[in-house]
Amino acid sequence: MKFLKLIRYQNLLMLAFMQFVFRYAFFKFQNISLTLNDWQYGLLVLSTILLAAGGYVINNIFDQDTDTINKPNNVIVGKSISEAKAYNIYVVLNCIGVGIGFYLSNVIQKPGFASIFILIAATLYFYATSLKKMILIGNVIVALLLAFSVIIIGIFDLYPATYEGNQQEMAVIFSILLDYALFTFILNLIREIVKDLEDVNGDYNQGMNTLPIAIGINRTSKIVFALSFIPVLAILFYINNYLFQLQFTTLYLMLSVLGPLLYFTFKIWNAKTKKDFSQLSLLLKWILFFGIVSIVIITINMKYNA
Repeated sequence: MKFLKLIRYQNLLMLAFMQFVFRYAFFKFQNISLTLNDWQYGLLVLSTILLAAGGYVINNIFDQDTDTINKPNNVIVGKSISEAKAYNIYVVLNCIGVGIGFYLSNVIQKPGFASIFILIAATLYFYATSLKKMILIGNVIVALLLAFSVIIIGIFDLYPATYEGNQQEMAVIFSILLDYALFTFILNLIREIVKDLEDVNGDYNQGMNTLPIAIGINRTSKIVFALSFIPVLAILFYINNYLFQLQFTTLYLMLSVLGPLLYFTFKIWNAKTKKDFSQLSLLLKWILFFGIVSIVIITINMKYNA
């Protein structure tokens, strides 16, 4: 259980769920060829999870002092698991994750794609050691990496199977994938800033330069309030232009994604306490979950609406 807490297994399960949903509840329902077979796709998901787990481990190692203030009950490294053991776990996770990436890159006959996995591991390391201390830079990096976990399945499963005869069809599917990646990016960027609001005391004591520390909690909350309108307007645009004929999908998005987003927008304006920001951060995680599930709803709705 200590190991599972160290790698933040709930977040990893969410990541795996997202990648499996896109493959088996979207790609498989399209009349297209896929590059990877089932067990190879499982390896792609495993590699992504291992690299993300490594990122959480190295983050926990460098966040020991900060977490002692922000989340004293959740400190693992230095208490339940020694720092030396945590480093060993970090190395093993990354070696296996990158090794799988090398294998898959050769399977699709794109050996240069192995550099993607090395770049992910390196970025997560630099994020934990330095980038997260820079105002907004760390937030953007985390949001980009999570968005890329959506794009990477297209790179390995769609792109190698694309040829002149199916290029237009593949482009449409890849564009839908990019739309979800963009949604994931903006939602996680907002969530990362909210987490900075939640952890402002510990971050300040450790000399970090997050947005709430730089401009204050109140101003940062107002910025988050403004940013929250981006996904709201994006969903409304998407429904109006692409999904309005799918009544069940429209209802689902209104109730499970748009409604909670509007509630978040309303609550963030007056949020002030650590508890407020913690609850809003959890709400955003659930919104992201239901946003991912929407691809299942859209696929089913389109199938039975036809």
